[in-house]
Parts: sequence; C-alpha cells; structure tokens
Amino acid sequence: MWVTIWTVVIIFLSAFFVAAEFALMSAKRHRLEQAAKESAAGRAALKNSSELTLLLAGSQLGITVCTLALGAITKPAVHHALMPVLDLTGMPVAVADVVAFVLALFLVTFLHLVVGEMAPKSWAIAHPEKSAMLLSLPMRAFMAVTRPALKALNGAANWLVHKAGSPVVDELSSGQDPDSLRHLVEHSANVGALDAGYRATLASALDLRELTVADVAVHDDITWVRPDATVAEIQQASIDSAHRRIIVREDGRTSGVVHVRDTLQDAAQGQTAGSLARQALVLDAATPLAQALREMREGGTQLALVCEDGVETGLLSVTDIMLRMLPIRQTTPAAGAERAPSVKSAHPHRTV
Repeated sequence: MWVTIWTVVIIFLSAFFVAAEFALMSAKRHRLEQAAKESAAGRAALKNSSELTLLLAGSQLGITVCTLALGAITKPAVHHALMPVLDLTGMPVAVADVVAFVLALFLVTFLHLVVGEMAPKSWAIAHPEKSAMLLSLPMRAFMAVTRPALKALNGAANWLVHKAGSPVVDELSSGQDPDSLRHLVEHSANVGALDAGYRATLASALDLRELTVADVAVHDDITWVRPDATVAEIQQASIDSAHRRIIVREDGRTSGVVHVRDTLQDAAQGQTAGSLARQALVLDAATPLAQALREMREGGTQLALVCEDGVETGLLSVTDIMLRMLPIRQTTPAAGAERAPSVKSAHPHRTV
C-alpha cells in the first residue's frame, strides 16, 4: 500500500519537473511579460525565464532524484511481487529471479517514461504559457530551497560549456534575430511555401535594420522656394513639380517646409513662405532607417531633412521608406486593360 502511494507521489513529482522544464522552453517571453502585469504566477514565470539554466538544473535534479527513487522503492517492490507468480510456473528460482528483475525494470521504466515524462511534456508544449504560470510558484519554492546546490551544479556545467568555447545563456531569447528570419523567408520561398512577391516584401522589411537614412534619401528633384516667396509663387511651384510640401531655402540652407494646403487659407494671403513654413525634422545620414521612420511618425511629419557633418545632403519622406519596404510587383496587364502609371511618373515626393 505504501509502495503504491510513494510510487504515485514520485511519478507526480517527475511529471511536475518535466512539465516545468518544457513549459518554460516553449513559452513566449512577451506573453510572460504581459502575464507578469496581471498575476504573481506570471511574475514568477518571468523570473524563471530569466534564470533559465538554474531552472533547468533544478528540473534535471528533480527528475534524476525521482528516477533513483523509483529504482530504489518501486522496482524492488514489483520484483518481490512477481516472484510468487513466477514460482507457480515451475521456473527455477534463479531463472524466476532474472525474469522478475527484467519485468520489474520494464514496467517501472514504462510507467515513468510514459506517465512521468512523455505525457507532461506533451501537455506543457501544447499549453506553454498556461503550464509555465501554473507551475511557476511551486518551482520557485523548490529552487529557493535547493538554490545552493543548483548554483554549484550550474556553475560546474557552465564551466564545461565555457571550456568548450560556447557562450552561456541564462535567459530565454525574446525572438528570432534578423538573419534567422531572413533565412526562414528564403527557405519558405525556395520550397514554394511563400509567394515570391511576399519574399521581396519581407526581405525589404528586414533590411530596415541595416539600411540608414543615407541609403534612401533623395538628393535631386527637390522643389524649393526662397523665404520671401509669395503665396502665388508657392502654389505655382507646387503645380510645376506636383509636390505638396515645398522646401524653404536660402543660401543653400533649409529653414523649413511649407505645405501648399496652408496657402489656401484666407489668413495666408499676404504672407510669405518664411512665415508659413514649419520647422523641418533633421536626421543624421547615419540614422538607421527604422529609427528614422519611428521619429517621423512620432513627430507627425512626412518629410525630413538629411544632414551629414552639418551639411544638407538630401530629403527623406515616409513614402521613400514605404517604397523601399514594399517593392512594387511587375505584372503584365491583360489585353485591353488600362495600364497603371509607371513608378517614374510618381516620384516619392510628389505623393507626400
């Protein structure tokens, strides 16, 4: 009776350690960060993800102890229970002892492997965040009690990893790096799982981490007026260039940007480009393109002035970035279909 109870307890503990290990490995960190704002279990799960190697050491220690306990308690009991049954078959005692040993080992191993490891592993992988939070608090309690031993074991393991020339990772990665995502995109396109047009779009979006403002900025076809330009001159410049935002420049330096919309107001009559202009956002040429897009969106501006070492080198619009991110697919129109305007006929600054 007591052997049965202890066996159930040991297998339950083994399942607990296995589920805690695989749940944390499968859980998404951003979901744990969100759960940490809502419950103590979420905060405990997030702490566990920050002590990955320590938690794995605790899980492995627990699983090992459970395995040894089953071998010391359950297997001898099963072996002893099988002996009278095998004696009834008329086997010699030596043969019956060997057969009972093998059967006991098989039954205990099967029970531990299926119920104590494989089943909880599958459950944890199917419900990673839920199981990580459910098991986080008792796992934190176990780690608190065994922390000295876990640190010693973890330190020895990290020493071996360091000697092998590999970096030691102590927390879960928050996501895939750009190179891995780019490889995934290329592989998906090569095997036919991703359309070629989407591959170009995704690859362009990933390139935003590497491109700078200087790679996309426009250096010519810039429409500008002097600060003393009248409303009529601003409107005429907009008509001639099809630009809605006109640069206000004098002596080679930009003082602001005027939108042709502002010249249509009654209050604008009699004013000049200098009085209607708004301050231009200035970006360094080495600014990453993703950061530039973020600053332009936060500032509510569609146009930015690009400078390098204090010297103006070009302009950048949100449309420039979007066209770089979303390459236009080249398609052949059907017979009789209306041909779309070419890209050249619509310069990025004509649409901002």
